[in-house]
Amino acid sequence: MSEQRDSGENRSGANHPRANHDGAGRRRPNRTGPRGGSERTPRVEPRVQPARQVALDVIRAVEHDDAYANLLLPQRIVRAGLSPQDAGLATELTYGTLRMSGYYDRVLSIAARRPTDQIDPALLDVLRLGAHQLLATRVAPHAAVDESVSLARQVGSRSGTGFVNGVLRTVSRSTPDEWLARVLAETTSPDDALAARYSHPEWVVRALRGALAAEGRADELETLLEADNEPARVSLVALPGLADPGAVEGVEEGRFSPVALTAPHGDPASLADVRSGTVRVQDEGSQLAALALSRLKPIEPGERWLDMCAGPGGKAALLAAEAAVGGARLTANELVPGRVGLVKQALAAVTAAARAAGSSSPAATASVPELVEVRQGDATEIGASEPETYARILLDAPCTGLGALRRRPEARWRKQPRDVAELTGLQSELFSSALAALAPGGTLAYVTCSPHTAETRGVVESGLKRWARDGGTPIDTIDATEVLQSVAVAELDLGAGPFVQLWPHRHGTDAMFVALLRKRA
Repeated sequence: MSEQRDSGENRSGANHPRANHDGAGRRRPNRTGPRGGSERTPRVEPRVQPARQVALDVIRAVEHDDAYANLLLPQRIVRAGLSPQDAGLATELTYGTLRMSGYYDRVLSIAARRPTDQIDPALLDVLRLGAHQLLATRVAPHAAVDESVSLARQVGSRSGTGFVNGVLRTVSRSTPDEWLARVLAETTSPDDALAARYSHPEWVVRALRGALAAEGRADELETLLEADNEPARVSLVALPGLADPGAVEGVEEGRFSPVALTAPHGDPASLADVRSGTVRVQDEGSQLAALALSRLKPIEPGERWLDMCAGPGGKAALLAAEAAVGGARLTANELVPGRVGLVKQALAAVTAAARAAGSSSPAATASVPELVEVRQGDATEIGASEPETYARILLDAPCTGLGALRRRPEARWRKQPRDVAELTGLQSELFSSALAALAPGGTLAYVTCSPHTAETRGVVESGLKRWARDGGTPIDTIDATEVLQSVAVAELDLGAGPFVQLWPHRHGTDAMFVALLRKRA
């Protein structure tokens, strides 16, 4: 796959004018029509099926405008007024194409007899969408090709539509197994073969192997890569004090979290409890990470809690509900203004839900509005400005997001190895600030949605050494495996500890990392 795809940079079509170009973007001479100079009879273009149109629009926005599929797709589905069946098709086409685009690029380069970086980016988006339908769905081949040609007419020249037609017909003549064999035959190493088969950048394959090897389970790598390409079920959290998980209608119980539910297929907003704000969409791994901090020990009324990097607000909402039940005070800090707004929305929903539940939960009603504060600020400065202030701190650090590839299919293509070094520098600064802001006897939960060892145990271990070298108050590492198991409602298959690494293939969650640390009193 091309380095451009791995970098996650915008690939604007501005340098690829489409008029009078062939399918690879090369200029063609103008043609005025049939011989004799007569004009062609205008043809009526067939209407593209709405689900495919939505899928292509989202794919193009993700590829060229750095949009996020999980945020944009629901909006486009609503705007297009898709039926539940068409919404399901649009979701499968969008997520499937984005997940497997690295593999499809290898197929298309063989079928087109040219590297994909020599194909007009807009036509390449259409080709990937068509390849997904031909190789991974039950869509009839003629429908996949014909609809792709119609989409190509929207974004390319007349010769470009012919190019798309020819390439996809070539793809359709061989079975998925035959294409896999051809792709694997051109790989250059065992890691490149895994990267091709499971559509991950090769450096991500190596990083995931290293994370599994840290637990002595490197043999699970292919199972993990396969799980990354499976659609994740929608997990919900019933906010403590505001919703009873057993009383929510139309859902199933979660697997591990005591407050988790699993939504049926379709839009979770169709559930009344979700609309009321007492139930929210949240992965079980995120729930367990937050509950490990809030339920580590009994809450003492008046405790001050801090969510250092709170955007977009999911864990902050759960912590706010937990704090309200126990009488603690939560400060939700976020640096980016737009994400501050998202945190405020999330906590406003908790507040409104608490007020609505006031007749049955007066304590929550009284607590939430007064005991939650949202503020904008640089978390790396909190330790210096508020030393030894907070009894519990959640540091959900900015990371590569390699643990959420099921839900954010484009994330694997937007990061590259140099991003890890930049992020670990920031993570280390935040970690030091968190230790400084932690009150004596207080607990820090260091959490990432990435299993990359440089972002997880690497940050924690180096940060603790640096803290001790600088003469900081001694820090004890708590066995997070014991804590999470005590919180969970079912047996967790965890490593030896003291850190916890959750996995999509083993737990059905995002690959959340959790470390728990206590400052000595």
